[in-house]
Amino acid sequence: MSNNALVTLISRILLSILFIPAGFGKLTALGATGGYFAAKGLPLPEVTAVIVGLVELFGGLAVLVGFQTRYAAILLGLFTIAAAFVGHLVPWDQANQINFFKNLAIAGGFFVLAQYGAGALSVDAKRG
Repeated sequence: MSNNALVTLISRILLSILFIPAGFGKLTALGATGGYFAAKGLPLPEVTAVIVGLVELFGGLAVLVGFQTRYAAILLGLFTIAAAFVGHLVPWDQANQINFFKNLAIAGGFFVLAQYGAGALSVDAKRG
């Protein structure tokens, strides 16, 4: 096993551990998630809650195991940028600003993963 393969695997794990539990949490608390999205003014908040939960859960799982990684990473990168603007663009609130920039950094990690792929220790590599 090469160092590159191990580093890429660790990177996939670190990126995915934020999204898998977040997606699961949203899907198991749809009422609360829908209420939060309604307060943010998002359209069809209950439907949005399901879509967001599924994107986070299954996108995170895809990145974790390295399945269709480039697509999952692009999807999660774009999703994370959208989440930054919808949930954390509050210029007068330092905590939200920190989360805004963290989201942008996470998106950058996803785009690097999309560019270079899942590495040798992935479903993608085994599929050929």
